[in-house]
Amino acid sequence: MRRITKIIVALVLSVVAVSSLAACARTTTKNSWPRIKQEKKVVIGLDDSFVPMGFRAKSGKLEGYDIDLAKAVFKLYGVKCSFQTIDWSMKETELRNQTIDLIWNGYSVTPDRKKVVRFSDNYLENHQVLVTKSKDNIKSFADMKGKVVGAQSGSSGAADIDAEPKKLKDIVKGKPVLYDTFNDAFIDLGANRIQGIVIDEVYARYYVAHQKNPSDYSIYDGTFPAEAFAVGMRKSDSELDAKINAGLKTLKANGELAKIQDKWFGNN
Repeated sequence: MRRITKIIVALVLSVVAVSSLAACARTTTKNSWPRIKQEKKVVIGLDDSFVPMGFRAKSGKLEGYDIDLAKAVFKLYGVKCSFQTIDWSMKETELRNQTIDLIWNGYSVTPDRKKVVRFSDNYLENHQVLVTKSKDNIKSFADMKGKVVGAQSGSSGAADIDAEPKKLKDIVKGKPVLYDTFNDAFIDLGANRIQGIVIDEVYARYYVAHQKNPSDYSIYDGTFPAEAFAVGMRKSDSELDAKINAGLKTLKANGELAKIQDKWFGNN
């Protein structure tokens, strides 16, 4: 009996040792691609409420433009995508700690992010817009004077509000309200707790179009600079970067990128 117990203990310890070595290798290896290729799995971090880029449908299934695009790119290499929901305000920390391999979820390229993240080639253009309730008759950023504005914590919209305070931050009432998700912001907009949301155009137009009464909302182009979506990864992952860029070029050449674009955005 003791012999069997010793064998079991030895097996458990060996499994723990192997797991520890694997975890150590994951957090110390600078080039992620050999591991991803061997495991045939890449872990992608996302905010699963960001329509139409990556979100959880009523069925519980993850859907979206970026979901389809990521799957199509890694299918070229025989690698499966494992999507992991993260706190969007902690996305760079998750990447640095290697709990995820990529940030791929309507991730805008900014100078500050470039300091800590390596970006793939751009694959989609985006703008920050102001969403309001039509009944409030707000037709510009200037009309938000004395009103309350919201944005998602860690979003490009929140960064733009801080970067160019004269456009909104200095004229609105109090500090901008920051939310964990845009869905939370829309709930407060509907309840009139805020009067405007600075938000990604791709999210705004998709969300409003899918409401029971889209005319209840107004969307206004701001004067924040245009931005581009790209895939974020660790600075050291040059080989992974090259694989993603090559995959994007292949999908563009074979027409798959256009099909994904049409599925989620139509002719917009």
